[in-house]
Amino acid sequence: MDNGLTIIIEAGSEHVELKIVGEDNGQETIFYIDLLEAQENGEAQIQLIEGHFYEYSLSGSYSLKASEIVIPSKLSASAGRLAPNIYTGTASLELLEPKTRLKCADIKLEVRSKKASYRQDYRLMLEDITEKCTELLLAYRSPVTHNFTTDFHQDARTLYQRFAFIRSILQSEDFLNAVHKITAVPVLKWADYEQVIDIRRIGKLNGGILRQLSAPGNRVGLPETHSLHKRLGSVPIHIVTTSKVESADTLENRFVKHALNAFSALVSDFRTHAIAGSRLFEEAIVLENELHVLLTHPFFEAIGKPVMLSLNSPVLQRKAGYKEVLRVWLMFDLAAKLIWHGGDDVYEAGKKDVATLYEYWLFFQLLDLVREIFEITPTSIEDLIKPTADGLGLQLKQGKHVAVQGIFNGPSRKLNVEFSYNRSFSGKNDYPNPGSWTAGMRPDFTLTVWPVGISQAQAEKEELIVHIHFDAKYRVESFTEYKRDDLLKMHSYKDAIRRSAGAYVLYPGDGEKPFKWKGFNELIPGLGAFAVRPSRTNNGINALRNFLKDVTRHFLNRASQREKAAFHHYDIHKTQSTETVTEPLPETLGANRGLIPDETFVIIGYYKSAEQLSWIRKNKLYNFRTGTDSGSLPLGAKQANAKYLLLHGPGETISARLCKLKDAGPRIFSKEDLIKKNYPKPKGILYLVYRIDLKVEPEFENQRWDITKLAGYKPNRASSVPFVVSLSELTKALVK
Repeated sequence: MDNGLTIIIEAGSEHVELKIVGEDNGQETIFYIDLLEAQENGEAQIQLIEGHFYEYSLSGSYSLKASEIVIPSKLSASAGRLAPNIYTGTASLELLEPKTRLKCADIKLEVRSKKASYRQDYRLMLEDITEKCTELLLAYRSPVTHNFTTDFHQDARTLYQRFAFIRSILQSEDFLNAVHKITAVPVLKWADYEQVIDIRRIGKLNGGILRQLSAPGNRVGLPETHSLHKRLGSVPIHIVTTSKVESADTLENRFVKHALNAFSALVSDFRTHAIAGSRLFEEAIVLENELHVLLTHPFFEAIGKPVMLSLNSPVLQRKAGYKEVLRVWLMFDLAAKLIWHGGDDVYEAGKKDVATLYEYWLFFQLLDLVREIFEITPTSIEDLIKPTADGLGLQLKQGKHVAVQGIFNGPSRKLNVEFSYNRSFSGKNDYPNPGSWTAGMRPDFTLTVWPVGISQAQAEKEELIVHIHFDAKYRVESFTEYKRDDLLKMHSYKDAIRRSAGAYVLYPGDGEKPFKWKGFNELIPGLGAFAVRPSRTNNGINALRNFLKDVTRHFLNRASQREKAAFHHYDIHKTQSTETVTEPLPETLGANRGLIPDETFVIIGYYKSAEQLSWIRKNKLYNFRTGTDSGSLPLGAKQANAKYLLLHGPGETISARLCKLKDAGPRIFSKEDLIKKNYPKPKGILYLVYRIDLKVEPEFENQRWDITKLAGYKPNRASSVPFVVSLSELTKALVK
């Protein structure tokens, strides 16, 4: 077992020992980190690992209050179990006094993610989300975006969420590198430098010095022997000289100092309104100190206060370092006013739910990809930021459906494209209704595509829509950890949600190739997994980008097998069939693979005499007259693709003369062609002639059919007129 950790807790005048021991044999899962490291990362010093279990015991009959991660023992109130499960972040445990069972102290424990990159991932993802949100705010068209002010009393519930946004901006590597770049290589200007010197030290004369020589003031007489004695008599004791020197006190550097002071002031306001000892309070102190270090750099000592902010300065807009600070300054004020209730899922009550943050981060990554690959400006993008009673609200929260939609103008067709977060597909819906035909499903992300010119509801009914689903799995680090349950979940999305063509896992793997399985011959339908991770250099998004580009090309292929299958699916199921065929039929094997009863057709043909029947048997040919005369056979798709021929003669209404039709359709014979084959007394000009096989499948041998029970049969002289029925219809006329 883990050796454990003993913590001394001050409970009033007493010292209580809390011992924590890990249950994992031979694995170190309890850590105690340096105070400075804890403060810099906004964490507690005592650290556990998510997904592991621990035993605890307390001295002096003290106990811990049951909570999300605390499970007290039923045998002893002073002992129990810590079960973080998937909780990550700072957990505050309440220590209870032995007699009154009232809280007498708080114990803070940090539950770390299993992933080694947990801290970096958290910071990078929050930076990216903040950046994407402020980009949306900067592009937001409503003038109301500039009318909100930060009310620390009214907005107390959202203080940490808003602080987290500005903290992610001010602690980003880009911002800190920008400030260091400015202090190292600042923009300078030439400035006049005035200096008072002794008259004896003047060098080259100029107009300014000459004017001072004759000016009144504190002067000294010149000796009579001096060349200027007769003209001036005396000269000033001191002269003011002016020279040009390089100065850092420029408008742009004044702006940088002003921005840092503004950042520091707002962070100070957050600290002032935070509860002492809270996570917000501690993190605000750290950030305040970091900004103080930047402002106390000697560079800023000679920089004055700005009289005006020249935001159109080419230096601020283009020069490295300055343009980044300007961008942060524009983002900063908006970020402090942005309300994101979805952030509660990530860091409410001390949590650092990096898995949920990964899901939110992926939303913006996928949104960017959809906008780029399908070359669309989603019509509903502004719905992501909406005015609320307390500011501007980001409409992104687990369990809440958010969708953006646009039109893809492809080279060969136009397509509606919808990207959804948390779209629900309700369950137990009868065909052709959309949704799941089993239980309700809610993938994290869904990409939906259907043709322009038809509503989404109609596209669902006509099998013209395609859904591709993605699920975020932060705790999966490599494909070898890809669990069977995750794979089955992807199967459930693809197989249960109607018109789904694929389902894919997104996980923060490092440098892994994507895994893709194809259901048939084409890219979709399919399943798979893509490694997409928070990174400033290579986040793995290219593999997913290439996949979506391939998906785009697939949608543009009007001859794809998926599109053909969708049509046949629609064609087969568009009506409820009451057709049943229980009579013996050949199995659909080999050459008979396409023997579908209601799509296999039989020509009901007539022979007029025993002589003609003999000719048919001998030549293995059967002919129909063409033209408009009575008794001719119109040539349509059913006639051309017929597979069988049932012959009947004069007065014969029950027949066993079933033949198979060979070739892919009839040939055209002239009257002369038939005469050459000794056909008895041909009367027509042109004939459709089928090659026949007198041997049929065993299932049809010794069977007889009553032709009068077929819908196309006409009695008396009209009985010789040929007609076509399906194999399903023919089975209903079987004589038993």
